[in-house]
Amino acid sequence: MTVSRALFDQVMVPNYSPSAVIPVKGEGSRVWDQQDNEYVDFAGGIAVNCLGHCHPALVSALKEQGEKLWHLSNVWANEPALRLAEKLTKATFADKVYFANSGAEANEAALKLARRWALDNFGAEKSQIISFNKGFHGRTFFTVTVGGQAAYSDGFGPKPGDIAHADYNDLASLEALISDNTCAVMLEPLQGEGGVVSPTSEFMQGVRALCDKHNALLIFDEVQTGVGRTGDLYAYQGLGVTPDILSTAKALGGGFPIGAMLTTTEIAKHLKVGTHGSTYGGNPLACAVAEAAFDTVNTKEVLEGVTAKEALFKELLAEINAEHNVFAEVRGKGLLLGLALTDEYKGRAKEFMTAGVEHGVMALVAGADVIRFTPSLVIPEADIREGMARFAKAVAQVVKG
Repeated sequence: MTVSRALFDQVMVPNYSPSAVIPVKGEGSRVWDQQDNEYVDFAGGIAVNCLGHCHPALVSALKEQGEKLWHLSNVWANEPALRLAEKLTKATFADKVYFANSGAEANEAALKLARRWALDNFGAEKSQIISFNKGFHGRTFFTVTVGGQAAYSDGFGPKPGDIAHADYNDLASLEALISDNTCAVMLEPLQGEGGVVSPTSEFMQGVRALCDKHNALLIFDEVQTGVGRTGDLYAYQGLGVTPDILSTAKALGGGFPIGAMLTTTEIAKHLKVGTHGSTYGGNPLACAVAEAAFDTVNTKEVLEGVTAKEALFKELLAEINAEHNVFAEVRGKGLLLGLALTDEYKGRAKEFMTAGVEHGVMALVAGADVIRFTPSLVIPEADIREGMARFAKAVAQVVKG
């Protein structure tokens, strides 16, 4: 059977428009396509492949668990899930963990828990959820409505109600919306899809204070920022602000689908038996791989290495910009970097991404004006330099037209 890009158009629902390149093999931060062309991977499956492709620790965990136990319903507990939950709680503010299969599902659980907590403690009128414009929290109807991008939520009929949106890094806009009827404020501690926008310290401290003032829960969506991406195990740990609920996914499984919601015992008790659930949540295979990923990332060597790699990326980007002047700024933290284009090149981020593929480097976009890098947290320096040399050629190609 011949597998080609044309087959996608024949058999797949057209909600994606993938590249003509079809990768077939990966190792570390290198990927090869059907024609054996090699690429340096700065995309990481959109901040998922935190240890690159086919990392030995993850392959070993998958093989070992695959010969033991694949799946159980949640009528029974399983050892990998309990071990992973214990490690997550020991390393964070949380006491309790709920496992799901994706970031959207983890966020769905977080939002449902917040609503149930508010109902139980304060009554039905305390139901408002506030999030932020240009935020992204997943593609379920609840999470996409909470996300602050109408283009993703419009066109599906009546939306879930009592959801409002403030402006990120604008405390006054939140203060104008929040009240004692607000049950939760949800935000990314560094906006990813919305353009790789970092929060100010004053904004984060102010959000926490407003939540405390109005007895509202603070939910951090760390689906993209979590598991070492910013140089901290979770981004909140570098911000001096602790949420009440945290969602994590993407890098948690290093490429194997898994998500989790973390919270305190006092809040968790409101999801009593039967109020929520997931067939695959806490799957032994997923949790075994995630445990191996977590153990590998949660070390001083890897986390400090993220900061060092960030510095190298920024140094090499500055060299490219000195020649071509295409980046207005380099945003983000750790290995979640956004290259905001100058006015001359606004709207053309995808052109740079496409040119990158032609020159053997995989990158992403975060909207039309920002190129995004989310490589492996353990990408070798040689791969960073080689990938950036290829990216420099791609930039030159776009600039020269």
